[in-house]
Amino acid sequence: MNKPRPVRKLAELTSEFMADAFRKQGFAATELVTRWKDIVGHDIAAHAEPIKMQWPREVNGEQAEPATLVLRVEGPVSIEIQHQSAVILERINLFFGWQAVGRIALRQAPLSGPKVRPVPPKIDAAEAARVESTLTAVTDDGLRAALGRLGAAVKGR
Repeated sequence: MNKPRPVRKLAELTSEFMADAFRKQGFAATELVTRWKDIVGHDIAAHAEPIKMQWPREVNGEQAEPATLVLRVEGPVSIEIQHQSAVILERINLFFGWQAVGRIALRQAPLSGPKVRPVPPKIDAAEAARVESTLTAVTDDGLRAALGRLGAAVKGR
């Protein structure tokens, strides 16, 4: 008889290979990428995302300076993000508990995250009812109502 396996979170299963991928981009910890919105806030995270961290070369076996965080930023918002760079640095270093990042470099490009869907337009109920009343040949009430809403949406554009 097979013993049931304990349930594991997806984050636990993927953490090992994700850590390797993040390490190649200079991220010592995955939290900067995975918790980006929590660290910098929703308003900044909506327009910027971390690409990589560039660490300076070691001098005599010691780290000389903090890293440079490279952010992908949407074009028109890049100036606003540049003005907020001191706030971003403060939040990141506060999160890590030490001065991990000393400066920010911006790269203008579309963000890789999911696009926000536009809100569907409001359908005029009176127009939908008027279109629905012209569909007397349709016997299914649900279909007739759906066609009425579709007709009102098409006419409203």
